[in-house]
Amino acid sequence: MPTMQEAVFELKCASQNYHWGKVGKTSEVASLLSSGDSSFVVDDQTRYAELWMGTHPNAPSLIVVQGKTSKALSEWVSENLDKLGNSVKETFAGSLPFLFKVLSVDKSLSIQAHPNKRHAEELHKKDPKNYKDPNHKPEMAIALTDFTGLCGFRPVSEIAKFVEEIPELRAVIGQENGDKMVSASQSQDSNLQEAALRSSFSTLMRQDKDLVQAELKKLVDRVKSIKNSGEDISGCVGDILLKLDKEFPGDVGGFSIYFLNVMRLRKGDSIFLEANLPHAYLSGDCMECMACSDNVVRAGLTPKFIDTETLIEMLNYNGKPAQDNIYQPTNLVENGCNVRKFKPPIQDFAVTEISVPAGLKSTTLPAMSSASIVICIEGAASLNNQSLTQSIQVQRGTVLFISANEEAALEVSSANGMLLYRAHAGC
Repeated sequence: MPTMQEAVFELKCASQNYHWGKVGKTSEVASLLSSGDSSFVVDDQTRYAELWMGTHPNAPSLIVVQGKTSKALSEWVSENLDKLGNSVKETFAGSLPFLFKVLSVDKSLSIQAHPNKRHAEELHKKDPKNYKDPNHKPEMAIALTDFTGLCGFRPVSEIAKFVEEIPELRAVIGQENGDKMVSASQSQDSNLQEAALRSSFSTLMRQDKDLVQAELKKLVDRVKSIKNSGEDISGCVGDILLKLDKEFPGDVGGFSIYFLNVMRLRKGDSIFLEANLPHAYLSGDCMECMACSDNVVRAGLTPKFIDTETLIEMLNYNGKPAQDNIYQPTNLVENGCNVRKFKPPIQDFAVTEISVPAGLKSTTLPAMSSASIVICIEGAASLNNQSLTQSIQVQRGTVLFISANEEAALEVSSANGMLLYRAHAGC
């Protein structure tokens, strides 16, 4: 068991096998687990969706001592609160405020948004069955592979163009809303644009299911016909439409792609999902960090609990271009490494990406005022720390806990460098 002096140690982390995860070895989650733990056997029939790193009770990380697991990280933290860092200890009542994840997405996740802190408290009090805690759930995603998702409302001008060109879309939002959208797109009045967007999207989400299914079938059949003729279907976001129809046929979420920005991220691109921002992950692998909460308000593309009215009322209806949703990190060089710091405007979490260049033989993960969790995505090294009784071998899939105010020296053994992600509190 790590002692008070041993402030850096390895973690054994759990996977979540949701229906939307990637299958077997195609999953980055499964690949990392098998690389970091020789005893982990990948099942080619199982969907590996998420790797959880932290103290969340649904899948708590366990401490590894000399190759064997011992107590849960949450238990060790409760016994060693000073290791969180003074600011984290005081701000978050002695708990680790973030949950770090790797996601491998094959099938689309739900159209959703997360409440702010005040709203989360209200929802939890009113409906604790479906909103299990009173905390907010801001999230950040950093692409590990090509990653596709929906994020935030499109500019009204883009939505209006779809309304004019896609009769099935106009049918499900209604002629009057369609006219409002087109009129608003020709105005510079932001209040008029917001009102038109709110009215149209609300009508869509409340629309009669039979009408939605009938119009969506018409649209899908038409897009399939266009595709089969060899014509381009990108103008109607045909690739996403057909993917969603295959996974959730007849679901109202199929029409949401004409309201929400389609984000096509490359490796290293990131998005920050603040409160009341509509979004959905569609495909790819990513790092994700979030506040410790399960609060999700859903309204489509899901077999789970749907709360359409709450979602409609809470959303931010300010449309903006897709590119505006890309989060821009701070870039710097630190201990010979190329470092990108992702620090959104919240206290719960931040993420640091550490790229160790090829040829660098040693580097140091600097001490932070917050406890942190590190995962190795690429490369290998031996980690040394004054408090360690023996070094820790770090390789792809290794997860580490580093206490506040502790640095960790890495003796790099991989010729092509390393890629590490480090989650920590933002306060």
